[in-house]
Amino acid sequence: MVNVFDTGCEYDPDDPDGYRSGVAHVGREAGGTANTVKLFETPPGQSICPYHYEYEEEWLLVLTGEPTLRGPDGERQLRTGELVCFPVGPTGAHKVINRGGEISRVMMWSSSREPAVAVYPDSDKIGVWPGDDADTVLLRRADGARDYFDGER
Repeated sequence: MVNVFDTGCEYDPDDPDGYRSGVAHVGREAGGTANTVKLFETPPGQSICPYHYEYEEEWLLVLTGEPTLRGPDGERQLRTGELVCFPVGPTGAHKVINRGGEISRVMMWSSSREPAVAVYPDSDKIGVWPGDDADTVLLRRADGARDYFDGER
């Protein structure tokens, strides 16, 4: 069992300014394996991650603060208690930004499995996470486009 209001979040010192959010893997801590459930703590002026979409449904629940949600239709401020579903593909693109004056905490979850794929429209990147960090790939679509048989023998 985990209390999301008492759980501390870990910050990655390598995250660049604008993306310095803490995370706690609360689903794993509670013993879950079928879904990925994370708690994010975002200080003022920071974002959880770049604008992106995935090929699985993702959910967000605002626990504290009033983060701004950027989606395909623009931006809107969220309030405590709001629940948002991000559908699969481009219609589910999102970015969570804390433009408020206090720390924001949100819980996000999905049925994420590896391999996982995310698309970043602003930078025209695609990321592939196969489950082994050594095989993780992030590339720009224009630079990475290859014929299916390119390099094969």
